[in-house]
Amino acid sequence: MRIEPSPSGPELAQLAAFLDFQRETVLLKTEGLSAEQLAQPLAPSSLTLGGLLNHLALVEDSWFRVRFAGLPDDEPWAGIDWDADPDHEFRTAAELAPDELRRRYRETCARSREVVTAADSLDQLSVAKQRNGEHFDLRWVLLHLIEETARHAGHADLLREAVDGTVGE
Repeated sequence: MRIEPSPSGPELAQLAAFLDFQRETVLLKTEGLSAEQLAQPLAPSSLTLGGLLNHLALVEDSWFRVRFAGLPDDEPWAGIDWDADPDHEFRTAAELAPDELRRRYRETCARSREVVTAADSLDQLSVAKQRNGEHFDLRWVLLHLIEETARHAGHADLLREAVDGTVGE
């Protein structure tokens, strides 16, 4: 259920609310679609709504659990050779049922919320380092995920309109 973020309040609550709003927007764009519709690309791109959901599930786990919290890759991502198959999450989304894709995304979002809740503060630094050797803080991860999810919500809006003509929020 999409809930408009409050116009005031603590920084952590506002960042989390904006991310949740974008997460729900992406899910809204996939509701009621069949597996075939979720696998339908909008030419000339090969991007699909199902691929977006699977990608965002990976992004949630990768940034919050693995990079920030230092937890190991979880199923279904553990053991994938990303160098050999860099588009794995996009490519394999068509093999999953619509309910499975949405469930996977909801569960990864829930795991991300657990990481955020367990953090000491927005200033807590990640376990993993960036390529330049610096750690990033939780604030940065939240802002990054808001940006990533919102960008893909825009893609989802265009894809959904191409699939069945549904437009709007």
